[in-house]
Amino acid sequence: MTAWRAKGLAAWIGMGAMALGSGVLAQQTASPAPSGPEATTVSHGVAIFDELKLPPDFPHLAYVNPDAPKGGEISEWAAGGFDSYNPYTIKGRGAALSTIMLESLLTGTADEVGAAYCLLCETVEYPESRDWVIFTLRPEAKFSDGTPLTAQDVLFSYEQLRDKGLSSFRTVIAQQVASAEVLDERRIRFTFTPDYPRRDVIQSVGGLPVFSQADFAANDRDIGESSAVPFIGSGPYMFDRGDMGRSVSYRRNPDYWGQGLPINVGRNNFDRIRIEYFGDYETAFEAFKAGEYTFRNEASSIIWATRYNFPAFNNGWVVKEELASGEVASGQSWVINLRRPQFQDIRVREAIALAFNFEWSNDTLFYGLYERVNSFWDNSPLAASGTPSEGELALLEPLAADLPEGILTDEAVMAPVSGERQLDRGNLRKGAALLNDAGWTIAQDSRDGLRRNAQGQTLRVEILNESQTFDRVINPFVENLRALGIDAVHTRVDDAQMEDRRRRHDFDLMTQALGQDLIPGAGLQQYFGSQSTDDVFNGMGLANPAVDRLISLVENATSGEELTTRVHALDRALRALRFWVPQWFKGTHTVAYWDMYGHPENLPPFALGELDFWWFDADKADALRQAGAIR
Repeated sequence: MTAWRAKGLAAWIGMGAMALGSGVLAQQTASPAPSGPEATTVSHGVAIFDELKLPPDFPHLAYVNPDAPKGGEISEWAAGGFDSYNPYTIKGRGAALSTIMLESLLTGTADEVGAAYCLLCETVEYPESRDWVIFTLRPEAKFSDGTPLTAQDVLFSYEQLRDKGLSSFRTVIAQQVASAEVLDERRIRFTFTPDYPRRDVIQSVGGLPVFSQADFAANDRDIGESSAVPFIGSGPYMFDRGDMGRSVSYRRNPDYWGQGLPINVGRNNFDRIRIEYFGDYETAFEAFKAGEYTFRNEASSIIWATRYNFPAFNNGWVVKEELASGEVASGQSWVINLRRPQFQDIRVREAIALAFNFEWSNDTLFYGLYERVNSFWDNSPLAASGTPSEGELALLEPLAADLPEGILTDEAVMAPVSGERQLDRGNLRKGAALLNDAGWTIAQDSRDGLRRNAQGQTLRVEILNESQTFDRVINPFVENLRALGIDAVHTRVDDAQMEDRRRRHDFDLMTQALGQDLIPGAGLQQYFGSQSTDDVFNGMGLANPAVDRLISLVENATSGEELTTRVHALDRALRALRFWVPQWFKGTHTVAYWDMYGHPENLPPFALGELDFWWFDADKADALRQAGAIR
């Protein structure tokens, strides 16, 4: 799918097939339905609750520079390595942006929530019931090898993902779609499963990546297996070259079929996008200073605050910018593996969370740059707050038996607040009391001071980590856990080991981003649903019938007000289950780049978009060459 173009690199490292966000009615036309007299909508897109922002004849997206020049290269970094060009399987690790050449029928924008516009399709047709949808493909759509993109390729792609895609993805697709049928070379119809929520089913199937069936046959591809052969797609970029595990680049297709579409004006501006891999964060920063790559989305507060004083920066060759972001916070946290028996008791999980001192970390380690994560929808109106509203209570009361005590009366669970000292003694006492009540006690004659249960087993907690930049955060956390009598250890692994253990669920605590969409849909099942516990998205292994029911209610919401109330209830329930230790977020993009790029003055709220609508400034690049900064 094409969402990478708005999101940028970070959101697409190591990701597999995901459903498109949301989308509904635009212009109404009376077209005969394929079966029955029901009037249909034929439109240039779909939106969820409101009408589409863009009319059928829009000239370009509001946030792009329609006159942005084409040319040049942008390069970024990624961690670890890769051994495959197929990210749609758990076998192997896909290269960064390895789906960049694939397009979808519909695509979203970075300034509108819940809308999806035709990309590969010319029109989308559906009845008011949304029991089915017909996509009519653009006649000019073709793959980069010059072959036409047909409805048969769309059907083939759907069947590949349905039958061999990631397990959680297969589950969602199987639940949504009853049948898919090619009507002719340019038209395909999807019929949706009776009683499945209709709100964003069109966006889900419209957001599937479209593969070339001929490419699969020629290369004997199996989407469930690792592959050393990049995909052929219809998108603006093609595979350029790769050094397996070390670097990969993609080049702009000069014959891209869709370059004149209004939705593409001012976008896809770089001739080449290159990704360089590094073993750790420190090495990657040093490489940026030396100009080995040119754009960096800085995630280290200490580097941002103290280390942008190198010669290239002091000479004005490197630009450092803080840009506004309206995106939902990442939901970054340490997830607690509920598959482990010692973490089944919620009191143990709460005690673990009490040991992390965010306030001390933010003041001492992060230079005050961050805010605490409290919700899966932080930085948005969807985050639950205070005590439940009447609407939330109506949803939660029938489910209260499967949720923690206090769900109907207490305020939404917030991350614990600590004092100025690293070890907050008040939180230490609370944590100790919780562990005692849970049966994890320290014997009076204990020589090691560790907590044990009635069977004499120690309470062990391993925090898995692949980044040296996290050492300074995790080590004090471990010290606090050990002060509680927990046998806590910090285990550093390399990127490959981390990926392997993540996929095998072989961890106690590990970092994962759990932030969700502004109009959440079927993706909730992948992160929090009982049927996804074997997948990597549901890292904690959550399986709770109340959560499953609330997810279904969110998927069935038919208005913005109803959606907000239902997401509040879901957010409240998820937070009450305490399967995470919330970390931190910042509501801005902190970026640095060699001064050869331009971007619109006013960025859209939901994307940084450096790989999408930024551009190469040849005059600035020439100035850097004349100064001897770059070759």
